[in-house]
Amino acid sequence: MSNDLVRPVPAHEPPYYTVVFTSVLSDSQDGYPETARRMGKLVEEIPGFLGYESACAPGGLGITVAYFRDEESIAVWQRHPEHRAAQRYGRENWYREYTLHIGKVERSHSFSRESRPVPHGNAARGAEG
Repeated sequence: MSNDLVRPVPAHEPPYYTVVFTSVLSDSQDGYPETARRMGKLVEEIPGFLGYESACAPGGLGITVAYFRDEESIAVWQRHPEHRAAQRYGRENWYREYTLHIGKVERSHSFSRESRPVPHGNAARGAEG
């Protein structure tokens, strides 16, 4: 994969929210890649969705971090009918276990060799950390 295609979600002006989905896959993965791609397309249609990042480790551990402007955007995604159906199917077939964490982002900044860092939140006011 080209490094041009691999980029983190940029920092956004806080506050905003993260949804961290950490999972361990089962042996049954029929239809999982297709459904994951479909969910990735659908979530982009949710007002307030800011982006997501996903990675898989050897052994089946996966982490997806999605970013949303507010809690209502998360609720809209949570209630989406296709997403609900995929969740049910995933619990029955694809996941051995998973954990979901939702957090409020209060500080955020980005770095890129091609551009200067852009701090947001407390970092923009001089508070480092």
